[in-house]
Amino acid sequence: MTEAQLDATFAALADPTRRAMLARLARGAATVTELAQPFNLTQPSISKHLKVLERAGLISRGRAAQTRPRRLEAAPLEDLAHWLEAYRHLWDASFDRLDRHLKAAQSAASKGKTNAGR
Repeated sequence: MTEAQLDATFAALADPTRRAMLARLARGAATVTELAQPFNLTQPSISKHLKVLERAGLISRGRAAQTRPRRLEAAPLEDLAHWLEAYRHLWDASFDRLDRHLKAAQSAASKGKTNAGR
């Protein structure tokens, strides 16, 4: 994944409306009208959101009779998941340290209660 693709994907995912549109498309193809239905936005605003998603490669436009249904394209999300996976060891290590700290704190607290009862 190039820096430009990564930037476009993150920019597209940064907006909750676009994330909601992707969630809807994860259930299957949808027309622009269907995608716009849950939002109180103008048609030009919806079109702008769709263009951002298209430029990021997250959706594609099909052709079915008179409509142009949009479909989710999973490849950029898969690429993003691979990119994030390279950083997994960082947060795993942080969670391991937190787990050790919490266990030590719990152990110290239980020892304190035992000694206080004597």
